[in-house]
Parts: sequence; structure tokens; C-alpha cells
Amino acid sequence: MPERQSSRKDAIRNREAVLAAADALFTRRESPEDVTMADVAAAAGVGKGTLFRAFGDRAGLLRALYEARLEPIRRAVETGPPPLGPATPPHVRVPALLDAALCFKLDHRRLALALEEGGSGSPYRAEHYERWHSLLRAVLEQIPGLDDSDFTAHALLAATRADLVEHLAGEERVPRETMRAQLADYVTRVLASGPPQKPPAEK
Repeated sequence: MPERQSSRKDAIRNREAVLAAADALFTRRESPEDVTMADVAAAAGVGKGTLFRAFGDRAGLLRALYEARLEPIRRAVETGPPPLGPATPPHVRVPALLDAALCFKLDHRRLALALEEGGSGSPYRAEHYERWHSLLRAVLEQIPGLDDSDFTAHALLAATRADLVEHLAGEERVPRETMRAQLADYVTRVLASGPPQKPPAEK
């Protein structure tokens, strides 16, 4: 039993060391593609075999790191106080959720970019995206007069895509607070616009 407990503690320590090393590498490297599994293993002081057993592949490592860094926001969304918590009025909570998503991607630019650009499948099928979309759609459904909450959730989340955030923050050098203010203004205008007008029927 003591050996098993010691082995479990070692596995937890190794996992935390790997996540911390990967986080630091993604922060320092100019391109997320420059970070390899070998780089992470060397920085964490573990063997590549340990890395692959724990995370499966590079995509699995990215997902685990993303989820670990997102955990404080997830807890705030599920059980926290306003403005993110479930007791917040929907007109306040929607902008707060999108601001949290934007700030997270600004704080973890390379990681978010690597995760959203990685893999061969659609980014809209990724677990993390589906979670954000489902949450946002559920809150939007509470707003009277907003008919198409599914599309609106997709459209609002598009404003926080990692490639757009990287372009604005990295190439156009838009200040963080300017981006937050622009997003808040955009969300406010979308929510205030009411239900979309139906196009006229074709004759």
C-alpha cells in the first residue's frame, strides 16, 4: 500500500511538472508549433515515455494543460458569485463570460492558439468549444426576444477565437483593455438589437 501511494504521488508530481514545463515553453516560444513533446519532457525532467503514457499525444497534453489553466474560470462559472456565477442576470452574465474567455486567451495566447489550430477535425467539435457554446447558449436563451441563441452563441464566440486574439494582440498591437472594451461594446449591441428581421420572401 505505501508503495502504491508513493507511486501515485510521483505520478501527480510528474503531471504537475509536465504541465508547468509545457506552460512555460508555450509562453516563451514565438510559435506554438515550436514546442515538441521532447522539449516538454526535457524541461520537466521526465522521459518521453512517461509523457506519452500520461497524455497520449501532443493533442492530449494540450487539452490537459488548457483544462488545468481554465479550471478557476470553470469553478467560477458553475458555482461562483457574480458576474460569472449562475445567479447573475443573463444581460450581465453574457458579457462577463465572453470577457473571461477573451482574458483567458490573452493570458495563454500560444496555448490557446496551439489547441484551436491543432488536430484535423473541426474546431467547433472540440470539447472545450462545445462547453463554452453550450453554456453561452443556455444563458442567451434566458434573454427575452432573442430567438436564435444557438447562432448568436457561435457568432459571439467567434470574437474570442485564438487566431483573432493573436492577430489583434500580436500583429496589430491592440492593447488588452482596448480589446476588452471593444468586445463589451460589441456584445452589448448584439444583445440590444433584438430578434433579427426575417428576409423578405422571394417572389
